[in-house]
Amino acid sequence: MTDQPTAKSSEQCIHHVGRNDPPYLFHCGENFETHHLPVGTRVIYPKPPLPGIADVRGAIAHAIDHPMGCAPLAEKLKSGMKVTIAFDDISLPLPPMQRPDIRQQVMETVLDRLERAGVTDIEFICAVCLHRRLTPAELKHMVGPRIFKRFWPDRLYNHDAEDPDGIVHMGKTEQGEDVEINRRAAESDLIIYVNINLVTMDGGHKSVPVGLGTYNTVRHHHNVHTLMTSKSYMDPATSSFHRSCDRMGAVVAKHVKIFTIETTLNSDTFSHVLGFLQTREANWSTFDKANFAANRFALKMLPGALRRKVYQSFSAPYGLTGVNAGMTGPVHEKTLDAVHEQQIVDVDGQADIVLIGLSSIGPYSVYSILNPILVYCMAAGYFFNFYRGKPLVRKGGVMIVVHPLEYAFNRTHHPSYIDFFEEVLTQTTVPAEIERRFERQFAENEEYIHKYRTSYAYHGVHPMYMWYWGCHGMDHLGRVISVAPKSEEAAKRIGFATARSLPAAIEQAKDFLNMPGEQAQITYFHNPPIVMCDVH
Repeated sequence: MTDQPTAKSSEQCIHHVGRNDPPYLFHCGENFETHHLPVGTRVIYPKPPLPGIADVRGAIAHAIDHPMGCAPLAEKLKSGMKVTIAFDDISLPLPPMQRPDIRQQVMETVLDRLERAGVTDIEFICAVCLHRRLTPAELKHMVGPRIFKRFWPDRLYNHDAEDPDGIVHMGKTEQGEDVEINRRAAESDLIIYVNINLVTMDGGHKSVPVGLGTYNTVRHHHNVHTLMTSKSYMDPATSSFHRSCDRMGAVVAKHVKIFTIETTLNSDTFSHVLGFLQTREANWSTFDKANFAANRFALKMLPGALRRKVYQSFSAPYGLTGVNAGMTGPVHEKTLDAVHEQQIVDVDGQADIVLIGLSSIGPYSVYSILNPILVYCMAAGYFFNFYRGKPLVRKGGVMIVVHPLEYAFNRTHHPSYIDFFEEVLTQTTVPAEIERRFERQFAENEEYIHKYRTSYAYHGVHPMYMWYWGCHGMDHLGRVISVAPKSEEAAKRIGFATARSLPAAIEQAKDFLNMPGEQAQITYFHNPPIVMCDVH
């Protein structure tokens, strides 16, 4: 929902703040703020949503029947074969889709093909890797009532990366990387992987060997060296992380057949009630202004837990922009093209100071809290890496983060995060040292493993990986400043400086860069929806 132009030109996404401009919206935490920005500040807006495909079921059927690089799915099927359908977890899309989820529609179409061919040995696996398990309600929302009623819980379930009997070692890559995946999937005649590619980091050969993998596998690319040598995690062509996933995918493909189905969505992220979030401030109607004020007031008045529940109840009316099926490599190339068409904005030159507002919508905080580690990861890991070419902010520049950073954790979802924050970061914040001294004991901790397997906890090693995820960004940036955090202690522990207000943060950044007055180039990275900057 938007009243912005529907043209795809990047020029329409760049605006420079004038003297009479209204205050600019910052989507931060579980609420919204507005701030006046210095004259001349460059504002980078997302592209307007691309048109969604009207006949979704028809597009899915066409992709399955006209795949890339291989025979149609129907020709691969025969009675008596074993088929495993794997699919992404709840970490995407963000916010969750309005029903029906596109994965439901894909899986129901696939299931019809399997039944037509007489295939009865079918299981559905949510590819959570080291993420938390999905609850039955979350799985039902994703796969739909038809599949849930028929297959849950024996033939629809979460992958268990710590099941000693449920994992198979597939071999090693030419660089000695172990490749382990789910036993059911490995022993199937065919794996059908159903994906949503919300960002360019996901999909491709990251799906099976990572989503259905283990700690022993992901440690080879979720490590400091790999992430420090990846120019951008969102640009697979320059990413050591993705090269490792590609090598692992090649190993898996030698042993089991994979039929990949990838989908892409437009940026229609907010329903009518939050439509002002996708409308430029200068174009706000009287209704938009009133809607903004009402939402901000209502959310602010709610107690924290209830505010999070209300905020995270919003779902997105995404439109489908593409669906491709077949061999993983060629399918993913088309997928990346579609994501780029929606998200890429051409940007002329790097900034000295970049401003971002961080909402609490994150891949690891769904129905949870964006704790300090996740704030760090979202800022220095995800948002820093939303670029192709060069980072949006120059080497040694400053990132200013607007988010109500709290000293708060979800004890069910993030038990090892608490211990990492209290016991590890109080000793060292150096990623390589953390990796050397602490990773194994967190990864192999029996209590964390038990909670991962039986409750809804992220794997014990997960906070380490979130810390490593920010190492490239923190190494590049000269300073990160948190604006008015609720916890100065939490900000300090994750390595962020603090300022009482956005103007004070901007002045602090200029002083740090020794750029007084209006010399500094300031850029506001206006999100959500997602923006991918192609910086020249």
